[in-house]
Amino acid sequence: MRVRYTALIFAALAVSAAAQHQHDPDTSVKGGKLPAGWQARLDNGATTIEGVALAEDKGALTFTTGPAGIYYKPSMKGSGNYQVSGTFSQLKPSAHPEAYGLFIGGTDLDKPTQRYTYFLVRQDGKFLIKSRDGSNTKPVVDWTLAAPMKDADPAKQGFKTSNELAVRVQADTVSFLIGGKEVKSLPRAQVTTDGVAGIRVNHNLNVQVAGFDLKK
Repeated sequence: MRVRYTALIFAALAVSAAAQHQHDPDTSVKGGKLPAGWQARLDNGATTIEGVALAEDKGALTFTTGPAGIYYKPSMKGSGNYQVSGTFSQLKPSAHPEAYGLFIGGTDLDKPTQRYTYFLVRQDGKFLIKSRDGSNTKPVVDWTLAAPMKDADPAKQGFKTSNELAVRVQADTVSFLIGGKEVKSLPRAQVTTDGVAGIRVNHNLNVQVAGFDLKK
């Protein structure tokens, strides 16, 4: 009986933690301005970034987010064989493992029919590959330990985790890399690849992105 009671307590705590994460409110951030040439779409459908502070300095973008969203230059499109990459530095630990990274294959990004594939990491050292089709999202690769990730320890004093992320699109395969090391390869037919490439940052994060680029 005691074992069953203990199990029930742990189950209740797990449910409580999950509910708290699900309803974690967006941090209040004073923002609203985008660097020249950039556009945004928040998960709530807004195309302006009240609630997000975004600063650009010497080519590096620093995000302080309330709500989650995507950021992109409409002219940065990939087709055929190409690679998109950037170095992502999480400057402060988040209360929960919140994710950030790259997206590719973006179409209709300002419409209800938006589509893209995204490749994200988070501070617990895991990565995710997911697809969006309108309001529907579907894991292609669910959260998986990413061995190449560095300094993914929010308890570490002076926390800062910095990793280069890349998506390499080739004739038949799409490779997902962290620190130059492949963590997953998928058939190209399984991934939405042709379209706008950009950056995704989930809510309540402080992330800097340097060297974001698309090369044919």
